Amino acid sequence: MDMNDPLLASQHVVQICLFVFAAIGLFGGALQMYLGQPETAPRLDNVHRFMAGVYFGTGVICLWAGITVRQQDTLVYLIAFGIFLAGVGRLVSMSQVGVPKPTALWLGYLVPELLVPWIMVAAQIASKR
Repeated sequence: MDMNDPLLASQHVVQICLFVFAAIGLFGGALQMYLGQPETAPRLDNVHRFMAGVYFGTGVICLWAGITVRQQDTLVYLIAFGIFLAGVGRLVSMSQVGVPKPTALWLGYLVPELLVPWIMVAAQIASKR
């Protein structure tokens, strides 16, 4: 595929997924870096802000992958795997300590984290055919 050819529909799907993940990572990471983990031990706040930096950095990677979607292959699968694992981590947390309040909000985070990576992988596979 030539760089001047229009993106395939499946590449647009991958690109949209990556841009959504980028927005979540950039905004969520920046917010959590700023807010920290109030009313907790210094150790937990430190870990929380460290992970916020990882979250923000992942947003930058997703943004770059979305912009350069034509050149991406394995990176798309790795990002999808990482997002899915994040959702699994959230699911494990919910099963161990309960669902935070408001419940609908936290389930609203969980569902896309478990489903969108599969959509992105299917679209990536379709775009390589």
